[in-house]
Amino acid sequence: MNQRARLLLFSTSTVHGSGYLDYAESEVRSFLGDRRRLLFVPFALADRDAYAGRARERFARFGCALDSLHDADDMRQAIVNAEAIFVGGGNTFRLLKCVYDYDLVAVIRTRVEEGMPYIGSSAGSNVAGPTIRTTNDMPIVQPPSFAALGLVPFQLNPHYLDADPASTHMGETREERLLQYLEENDTPVVALREGAWLRIENGICELCGMKGGRLFRRGAAPKEIVAGTMSDRLLQ
Repeated sequence: MNQRARLLLFSTSTVHGSGYLDYAESEVRSFLGDRRRLLFVPFALADRDAYAGRARERFARFGCALDSLHDADDMRQAIVNAEAIFVGGGNTFRLLKCVYDYDLVAVIRTRVEEGMPYIGSSAGSNVAGPTIRTTNDMPIVQPPSFAALGLVPFQLNPHYLDADPASTHMGETREERLLQYLEENDTPVVALREGAWLRIENGICELCGMKGGRLFRRGAAPKEIVAGTMSDRLLQ
């Protein structure tokens, strides 16, 4: 993975009991540093105007101006010019289809490799991996490929839920579904509970936040990852 890449990958934009990105405010401020303008990618939701308005209001309280990609006359050039990019959550299939439809995969990847900060939340984190095969979302549309941006060399599973031992539900648990993925694929999966995120800088991946996560590898038992855990092996 390119050593210049800087990514902040949230499991969710909102945790129970707080507002949009409130729980992540200090992390976002720290990550952006002196950057004061972001480019927002609203394609994971249908009402792009409303979504952009919500994000614009929140980032204004961060002291940042926000431009929405769907308003740009030239989307590719807007990405080339961006100081930083924020890819919002929603439906991962719809988000990835739009990224393909507008021919944005290569330009986003190139800009991140050049050092443009990338913030993703939920679906925006999903598409940072090699594919979207470990998303929880329903395939409401069909992108031309499951291959995603490939900004990190591992899969992501945001909104990870631990099995409830008291539940009478007979469907597969999230753990079982991810283990099924590994029956057919070799790429490891980082599962993030709500309130957890990954910060990737200088070739180091750190898990941060309140709830931790789990690492799934083919042929191995799932491993708990606690907040503060740092690794360079995940990025190789």
